[in-house]
Amino acid sequence: MQSAVLVGCGAMSKAWFEAVRTIGDIEIVGVVDLAAERAQARIAEFGLTSANASSDLAATLAGTKPDLLFDIVVPAARHATVAAGLAAGCHVLSEKPMAETMNEARDLVHRAEAAGRIHAIVQNRRYLAQIRRIRRLIQSGAIGEVTSLHCDFFLAPHFGGFREEMRHVLFLDMAIHTFDAARFLADDAADAVYAREWEPSNSWYAQGSSAAAIFEFSNGAIFTYRGSWCADGMRTSWESGWRIIGSKGSIVWDGHDDIRAEAVTSGKDGLFSGVTAVEIPPLDTSDRVGGHLGVMQDFIAATRGGPRPETAGKENIKSLAMVFGAIDSAESGRRVEITF
Repeated sequence: MQSAVLVGCGAMSKAWFEAVRTIGDIEIVGVVDLAAERAQARIAEFGLTSANASSDLAATLAGTKPDLLFDIVVPAARHATVAAGLAAGCHVLSEKPMAETMNEARDLVHRAEAAGRIHAIVQNRRYLAQIRRIRRLIQSGAIGEVTSLHCDFFLAPHFGGFREEMRHVLFLDMAIHTFDAARFLADDAADAVYAREWEPSNSWYAQGSSAAAIFEFSNGAIFTYRGSWCADGMRTSWESGWRIIGSKGSIVWDGHDDIRAEAVTSGKDGLFSGVTAVEIPPLDTSDRVGGHLGVMQDFIAATRGGPRPETAGKENIKSLAMVFGAIDSAESGRRVEITF
């Protein structure tokens, strides 16, 4: 049985409490929130009779000495929260984004390595069954070498609150999901980007609701992203609409359940090479799925001697670097080399 402290009791925390309950063999000994009464409400909601509510993370860590820290705080508090958990000897699982700046992200990677602890991030979109099936198809070689990936993300949500006041709202708050998925499918890291942001006349956001970016991967593949959070009508999936082009064929995914692929066959049909439909492989028992639950299961397994999680900080920083690279490019109006 491992002990855990959970910090941050906003709306997102419910999925974490439910995942912990599903996994089992984890005792939540402390729940922390700036409003202690909110922590107490979560304790009552999930029947955590052995957990203490608090607004003081340092005191809770010192008093309970947990094995794990579950970090669901706002991004501005992430660095201090993770640093405190690592210093207390905890393995830490954080909500995205990994950090507010690249320097903070690099510092957390160093702190985790120095402490000999795991710091992983909930990058839950790569745990979608459809993403896993597409990755398996790419790895089979059916469409050859991936030469480009293209994504469209067009929605018009009226969130209200902080998002509508954020700068770079699309890149900062949403695009990392698509960027991380592209990096996962390309099996590579981006090393350069050119990006633009703009605000349509109908926008209800402060800045950065619409954007486009062209990423260059180190293996030569190109990833293009087009998106908007004020595009009414003809909505895409929250996971974007995808086209992945390989040297021998293509994959199209609508972001829901419709995945299609065609590969080149011998001979030509007039101007074009002949193609035939390719069967999309089913999930394998080794495929990691389950959204928040899947990420948490990998994290827990790693803390018990299993393989390092896919979303460990040392890897996830490569996705975060795509976000900050795109923002830097949009602000400067130039192609930016991505470093992490």
